[in-house]
Amino acid sequence: MYPERVSDASALEREFAQLFNKVERLHSRTSISELSGGLTNRNFLINTPEGKYVARISSNSSSLLSIDRGSEFTNSTIAGKSGVGAKVLDYLPGEGLLLISYIEGRTYGAPDVLQNLPRIATSLRALHALEPFDHEFNMFDVQKKYLSIVQEQGFKVPKNYFDFAPSVVDIRKAFAVLDEGLVPCNNDLLPGNFIDDGEKIWLIDYEYSGNNDACFEIGNIWAEAFLPLEALEELVTAYYGGYRPDKVARAWLWALVGKYGWTLWASIQSEVSELDFDFWQWGMAKYDLARSEFTSAYFKQAMINVVTK
Repeated sequence: MYPERVSDASALEREFAQLFNKVERLHSRTSISELSGGLTNRNFLINTPEGKYVARISSNSSSLLSIDRGSEFTNSTIAGKSGVGAKVLDYLPGEGLLLISYIEGRTYGAPDVLQNLPRIATSLRALHALEPFDHEFNMFDVQKKYLSIVQEQGFKVPKNYFDFAPSVVDIRKAFAVLDEGLVPCNNDLLPGNFIDDGEKIWLIDYEYSGNNDACFEIGNIWAEAFLPLEALEELVTAYYGGYRPDKVARAWLWALVGKYGWTLWASIQSEVSELDFDFWQWGMAKYDLARSEFTSAYFKQAMINVVTK
């Protein structure tokens, strides 16, 4: 299940009644409660006599964060039709509302991710086997876009951030050596975006979805759950069906590039988001990890392994 926040149901009804009234299946709603999670949107559980639904309402900062709501709708629809993600039931372009089916199950935390890596790998393979998504997601390009926004708007940049730019260039060159192409990816599989119904693990929230390197997905899952290196090796082995040092290195390096890029995402959010959340502190935690990894002995070894099959 999606965890619920304690919210004033009558206040929520007043705030969103006009929007929900535009969706026919929500006319008979009997209750509304806000769900936890969602750093770029607000999520609501809506009960009706016909069933439960989840309404996702996007924030005004979406365009600055490389979120295309049209692409989110398209890719969510593809994932939902295949049974990988929740089904898309309605979409109001320009209104910021996406209505999806409610999945009955348990939402993961980091310990759950660690304990279910082979099952997660199975869900990832199902996602990555879908028809191509709407567009490409490339963290190298996304990071550059975030940096441009941060500089143009005068937002904060972490101390010595640019010192690591040459290493990022080197990683991109190294990735080209054993590039195996792109697959449909979620690109934002935090622990809370896994829902376990007891039989399979569903993958939800396709805000950042797009065609990408499978190893970005794997590395990002590992990084967002703050797991040990052995867990990354286990996930890579489960996904590829055997131990692959080159893929472990690729996933680890993608996770590092992700931390470097998400740091600027946090800088933007700290300035524009209306949510009560310390985005700057969140981003600095990412950056501190990235700094230690860029200068580690493991970084040097990973740069060798990633070009060696």
